[in-house]
Amino acid sequence: MNFSGHNLALLVSLNTMLDERNVTHAAEKLHISQPALSAQLARLRELFGDPLLIPAQSGRGMVLTPLAAHLRDPLHRALQTLEDVVRQRPRFDPTVAHRTFSICANDNAAAIIAPRLAQLTRDAGLGGIRYAFRVLNPSILANQLESGEVDLALTSRDAVPGASQELLLEESFRMAQRKKHPRGVEPLSLSDYVKLEHILVSGHGGGFRGFIDDLLAEFGLVRKIGVSVQFYSLVPIILKNSDLVCTLPVRFLDHYKDTLDTFQLPFDANRYSLYATWHARFDQDGGHVWLREQLQSCVNI
Repeated sequence: MNFSGHNLALLVSLNTMLDERNVTHAAEKLHISQPALSAQLARLRELFGDPLLIPAQSGRGMVLTPLAAHLRDPLHRALQTLEDVVRQRPRFDPTVAHRTFSICANDNAAAIIAPRLAQLTRDAGLGGIRYAFRVLNPSILANQLESGEVDLALTSRDAVPGASQELLLEESFRMAQRKKHPRGVEPLSLSDYVKLEHILVSGHGGGFRGFIDDLLAEFGLVRKIGVSVQFYSLVPIILKNSDLVCTLPVRFLDHYKDTLDTFQLPFDANRYSLYATWHARFDQDGGHVWLREQLQSCVNI
């Protein structure tokens, strides 16, 4: 007999009928009509070349043929094994696991997350867990996440259409300038802001317009951007050695209090938001869930 291509539901129905030995009761248990189950029994008889169940002489219920009696226990075990396979999920135990998590991020996000993540893992004694931080390339990120080449990315909201996301942090922006800047340390006016020469961090590289410029355009204003960089880490070096200024997230600027002065912006700006972004197929992966929990712990330290 070749069962290939036949519905697994037939075997489930057979298993129930062998237990109940009554088509009506079995149909109720399977939540299908009695005629539908009778049709399945006819199909099973054809496939096995055996009546399988025969009406009892008493008129109540049915009796099993020798083949049906032989099938009963092995079929029950096989279906139970299949159910266990479907229900069980691999358990992730970071104390014994050996896994490398690949994370794409720009250098600002990596600077926020990587030190804390490494320390959390070290403090927990998780010697089998490693992290590979990689440069974020927006043009190929969706494919990297889908293929599993990259486990997770630290991005802005909706950076990858259709991807799963979880907010990690939100914070404000401030303008930064070097200590002893000729502008002085007076509160910043909108007029002051647009007269200064700015550095822009361009995620794609080479850009000379950002969301701040869109906000200024609403006031009919334009600022001068003298330098565009792709990496946050270059900005403090340029600021320290020039009269340029830059608008950056507060948490990043906190690392440079000794060399930079910072000022509240003279206009309302969108807050800096950092999201964990991943492909939806990893939503329930035990290791991935654990990684996302660690990232939340990092931003709450």
